[in-house]
Amino acid sequence: MRATESRWARRVVVDATVPHRTEAVFPYLADPDKWHDFAPAVVFRRRIDTGPIRVGATWMATDRIGPFRIHFIDRLEALDENRRVVWLSSAPWNSRVEYACGPSADGTRIRADYAGELSDSLRWQLGWVPGRVMQRILARDFVRLDRLLTHDARAAGRWELGHPASADAAGR
Repeated sequence: MRATESRWARRVVVDATVPHRTEAVFPYLADPDKWHDFAPAVVFRRRIDTGPIRVGATWMATDRIGPFRIHFIDRLEALDENRRVVWLSSAPWNSRVEYACGPSADGTRIRADYAGELSDSLRWQLGWVPGRVMQRILARDFVRLDRLLTHDARAAGRWELGHPASADAAGR
């Protein structure tokens, strides 16, 4: 560790591939109201401001870490539709999360870069967890996202099989 680094600073990078089109994957990464669908730590998100999702938009947030609930504010820092989204979280996370998406032969390649400096109670709740363990925990969110998207795609397929006139009327 360099002298300028804090012992509470953390950075975890997860490279994942989700076998679905970016247009299906990205909306889940760009909308905190959908995070609880695939990220079990997410307990609560509520938009503070109104209007369309845009840079500067903020959410009240609560995550569950073990038996503890952590309250903070998420702010949308950057949004490049279907390519990249950056979130900033207030204390105690003090973090920056970037999801960068791109096409791959197998679906969508996601590079998730989590960086921040733990403060308050998170220091003793997560400060002892090795980076590799955090990486495995965070990578599981993308496995759950794949399951969710696969379930939705199968349900849509079953609907279209049972209601072909509806699919034709919708221009498919």
